[in-house]
Amino acid sequence: MNLDTITAGVPLNEAKKALILLHGRGAGAHDILSVAKYLNVNDFALVAPQAENRTWYPYSFLAPIVENEPSFSNSLHAIAQVLIAVQQNGIEKENIYFLGFSQGACLALEFTARNAAKYGGVVAFTGGLIGDQVYEEHYHGNFGNTPIFIGTSDPDFHVPVERVNQSETLLEKMGADVTKKIYENMGHTISQDEIDTANALIFFKK
Repeated sequence: MNLDTITAGVPLNEAKKALILLHGRGAGAHDILSVAKYLNVNDFALVAPQAENRTWYPYSFLAPIVENEPSFSNSLHAIAQVLIAVQQNGIEKENIYFLGFSQGACLALEFTARNAAKYGGVVAFTGGLIGDQVYEEHYHGNFGNTPIFIGTSDPDFHVPVERVNQSETLLEKMGADVTKKIYENMGHTISQDEIDTANALIFFKK
């Protein structure tokens, strides 16, 4: 694991499950790791990569993708390297989970949709697929009924509900089991209900 990635929880070489956490714009790996203490992930390895200059890509997630290059592609590559490192410790994809907030939520959805497989689950606290529109040709694979939770505010200054709805449609088409919750005037934050829903749907004890 490179120096720009923070790990916590169960050591990767001992864990059977791992959660990859992606921070929001202007935040950092330590910030998103703090969310884990509210989740049922005591037996997980926690892996939080740190974006260069605290942002995964410079402009809005709704900007044309080319405008966010090369940061956008570099960030997707960085997540791919984290996933490989986790798998090299013997953790299968079906036991690997993704969670992100805001820009990190967008990246979590984008990465998993571009590399769809049976994952443990995906939690997107305020996010949607990236681009000036949803380009179906960018997305490959099948989620195999992977549970995905997307929670967001209506309105949200950064993430319009329309894009959340479009993302839900695409993810379901790719075989994901999507739960979407829209919170009226919640603001750009993570609510207790979102935490509770993520625990009930994604991080429940099997």
